[in-house]
Amino acid sequence: MAPPPPPFDPELAPALELLRDQSPERLTPEVIAAQRAAAAAHRPSPENLSCGGTFEVEERTAPGRNGSPDVDLLVLRPAHPGGPRPVLYYMHGGGMVMGDATSGIERPQEWARELGLTVVSVDYRLAPEHPYPDPVEDCYAGLLWTAEHAAEIGGDADRLIVAGTSAGAGLAAATVLLSRDRNGPTPIGQLLVCPMLDDRNDTPSAHQMAGHDLWDQSANEVGWSALLGDLRGSDDVPPYAAPARATDLSGLPPTFIDVGSAETFRDEAVSYASGIWNAGGRAELHVWPGGFHSFDGLAPHAALSQAARTARLNWLRRLLGE
Repeated sequence: MAPPPPPFDPELAPALELLRDQSPERLTPEVIAAQRAAAAAHRPSPENLSCGGTFEVEERTAPGRNGSPDVDLLVLRPAHPGGPRPVLYYMHGGGMVMGDATSGIERPQEWARELGLTVVSVDYRLAPEHPYPDPVEDCYAGLLWTAEHAAEIGGDADRLIVAGTSAGAGLAAATVLLSRDRNGPTPIGQLLVCPMLDDRNDTPSAHQMAGHDLWDQSANEVGWSALLGDLRGSDDVPPYAAPARATDLSGLPPTFIDVGSAETFRDEAVSYASGIWNAGGRAELHVWPGGFHSFDGLAPHAALSQAARTARLNWLRRLLGE
């Protein structure tokens, strides 16, 4: 029997209860379509995407890989850049089954406002209609386009950062591994927020947070099964599907990883950081005490959320030397 979960942060606990009351329905394969439709109804407006004119908003497409369809990209470029700016290539969350290029765009918008970044957010195909390798191949195709066309969008190809949240952070990690192994673009850093990395869904934190975290072991099984089908949990899952399967984490760029102590992904995130250190790499790891999954996005005004946001910005500033 799993031990009880770590205590939630006192300021976050009421927000978690409110979120549970507002969204009591658990994720199952049968409700994916309805949840996608509900999310689509709340897509940000053009005004919100531009942050009141801070960014010029553009839609571009990258050629699909190996005959796949073209990949849609959302580009946010500073309206007054003052020269080529670093490029943040972003992958949204959604458990591999939901979301689009605008989902969770508030995080990269915040980084871009503070640091004058150009953002490229990729609209990768979703499981189960598009299982592995479609999502990661879309992300890689978008990375190739971003590196090749950085100057066109006001960016500096030599200062390219890969980032993602949740499932998008898992795809970001996988895309960086894929690019390393294919001799593709070399980012100067990767920023992984509460990353979804391990299809086995069997860490102590996965068991500990079952029924407690907003994204728990049950939801995690739905997401990974949609992506991998019968392959999930087997010995044949490649690291480009689930980066926790990687046996070689050498040659990766400086990495930022953060996660809550009271969330399903805690242990796989800690293990991934340890793997980078053990391979001689650079990783900064934050485990936020009492944080549930994506706590800072869902309760942004809490003190712990503010600390997490500040830590990411500080890491980006150090990485960029700005």
